[in-house]
Amino acid sequence: MLSGIGVLGIILIFAVALLLFGPSKLPQLGRAFGTTIKEFRQGTKGLLEEDTKEKQIEQ
Repeated sequence: MLSGIGVLGIILIFAVALLLFGPSKLPQLGRAFGTTIKEFRQGTKGLLEEDTKEKQIEQ
């Protein structure tokens, strides 16, 4: 996912986020981002499982 971004890029993104949101909001933003990613993965996993079940039924 982040293979194209080097260490310098990650540091730059972190610095910009720190300037925009301040140090008190960063933990909240990180938690919200993590929750969003977790829900997205669960949703895609559910879709993939449904797809494999449909393929097994067709066979």
